[in-house]
Amino acid sequence: MTKSQHKHIAILGGTGALGSGLALRWAQAGHHVTLGSRDSERATEVAAKLSQQVSQKITGTSNEKAASDAELVVITVPYASHAATIDSVRDHLTGKVLIDVTVPLKPPKVRTVQLPEGGSVAKALQANLGESVKVVSAFQNVAATHLADLDHNIDCDILVCGNDKEARGQVVELANDAGMKAWHGGRIDNSAVAEALTSLLIFINGNYKIDGAGIRITGTPADS
Repeated sequence: MTKSQHKHIAILGGTGALGSGLALRWAQAGHHVTLGSRDSERATEVAAKLSQQVSQKITGTSNEKAASDAELVVITVPYASHAATIDSVRDHLTGKVLIDVTVPLKPPKVRTVQLPEGGSVAKALQANLGESVKVVSAFQNVAATHLADLDHNIDCDILVCGNDKEARGQVVELANDAGMKAWHGGRIDNSAVAEALTSLLIFINGNYKIDGAGIRITGTPADS
C-alpha cells in the first residue's frame, strides 16, 4: 500500500473506542495525532496511554484546540453529541477536510436503521457547514475493537463518500495507512448507505454471535 504524506490529524471524541483505535493506527503510520475531548485532561490521559503502544507520540487537548491546530479533522463522537461538538469547533473547520464517522444510532433500537431527516448525518453536516469545509464520510462499518488491536488484520472495506474527489482521495490514503482497503463511494448523499449498514451489522453480530462483522467489495482483486 502507498503511504500518504504525514498529516496532523485531530480526532474529536478521540477518547472513545473508535477514535482511540483510529488514533493508534494513524500514529503507527507516522501521522501526528491529537485527541480532542470536552475534557482536555481526560484527552491528555488517554493520549499518554495510547502513546505507549506506538512509536509516534499521541497528544491530547480540548476539541476546540485540537480542531484549530490540525490540518485534518475527524469527528467520532456519538450521534447525540454530534451537533453540539460541531457547533463548538465550527470556527476552526474552514478550508479543512472533515471526516465524519458518525452513525445515527438511537438507543435502545441500535439494530434498526434510523437515518435522520435529509437522508444522512454527513449530508446534513455538509449542508450545515457549507462548501468551505470538505466533509467526507468514512469508517462507519469497521469494528472499534479491531482497530484497537494493532496485530489484527482488518477484514472490512471502507466506503468513502464526499462531494470533493481530492478530499475523498486523502481519506482513501489514510484508510490504507491504517491497514484498510477503501473505495471511493461517490457524493456525500451516498453516505446514507454506510450509515445504515452499521445497524444491519450490529444486528448480524448479535444474531450470529460474530465479533465485528464487516463488508467487502467483490469482483476485483483485493490488491487492485
